[in-house]
Amino acid sequence: MLSDYSFSEIQTYVKKIGLPLFRGEQIFNAIYSAKTLEEISNLPKALKEIIADDYPTYKIMTKLVSRDGTQKFIVEFADKNIVECVLMKYKYGYTLCVSTQVGCRMGCKFCASTLNGLARNLTAGEILGQVLLINRELGGSEKNRLITNIVLMGSGEPLDNFDNVCKFIDLISANKGLNISQRNISLSTCGLVDKIDLLASKNYNISLTISLHATLDEKRKKVMPIANRYSIKEIVDACRRYYDKTGRRIYFEYTLIKGVNDSKEDVKRLSNILKGLNAHVNIIPLNEVKERDLKGTSRLEAYKFEDDLKEAKVSATVRRTMGEDIEGACGQLRNKIIREKSRKQ
Repeated sequence: MLSDYSFSEIQTYVKKIGLPLFRGEQIFNAIYSAKTLEEISNLPKALKEIIADDYPTYKIMTKLVSRDGTQKFIVEFADKNIVECVLMKYKYGYTLCVSTQVGCRMGCKFCASTLNGLARNLTAGEILGQVLLINRELGGSEKNRLITNIVLMGSGEPLDNFDNVCKFIDLISANKGLNISQRNISLSTCGLVDKIDLLASKNYNISLTISLHATLDEKRKKVMPIANRYSIKEIVDACRRYYDKTGRRIYFEYTLIKGVNDSKEDVKRLSNILKGLNAHVNIIPLNEVKERDLKGTSRLEAYKFEDDLKEAKVSATVRRTMGEDIEGACGQLRNKIIREKSRKQ
């Protein structure tokens, strides 16, 4: 698919099929403006027929707008698989949370993305396509980028789709294209230690976020199956290596689950785990998934947990809840659509 290609790779593509290089630029600009093949006015019909099989055909299938202004989109790909992406507006601009896989195989108990398992990886161009489609939805184009920040935190485990995610980072941050600064890109992982080390070797300037959610390995195993493979210590040690290599502060996601990971002992253990590491903890009151039996801690209790962490000299904030009225938690809207399709069949 042509959205998997960099500008130079598209130029090579058009050269191979015997076209002048200016056609490559026209195709590239059309892709980055999220135009359909039919909407490209400066390409002759014969050329459109030649590239039709390679031209991206992803599209926005559903759009929901929250009372707080958060927008959730369902994007459909050529094979009819669907993923979610979420657009959030802040004072500094728009942040888009994108998916990296159709579903997920990590099995985290608090996440709706894992309920139907992993269907397949997204290609770099399909991850990019989410950004291009939403940029166009905002009124942007290849010359007018309105999205300022990217969060790889939607459906899927980004490091489980390592090569495609790295290619996406290369594409989205390329000077020729949307040119989003790598410093404005955040990647969230449940803790694939070998891939964290591999990511560090890429010398990107992106932020690394770890989905931690527990301070004891045995408790983490109950909500995150990856804990059976990597201990908390192994993950944090990998984070220290990542920081030593990149100098980038490490972020830790900590979803508060009532009676599971929200005690004063958890505060104490968390402060010990992160000791000496340039880290920040994002505290997240659980957005409950009805298919799971986990209960969320109240926001009042979350702020108390934050205060206790700060008292223990740990940088922390309670994340602002956004998009609750549009099934804002990762995977919820996609699963709802899948269920409705199943009932109709």
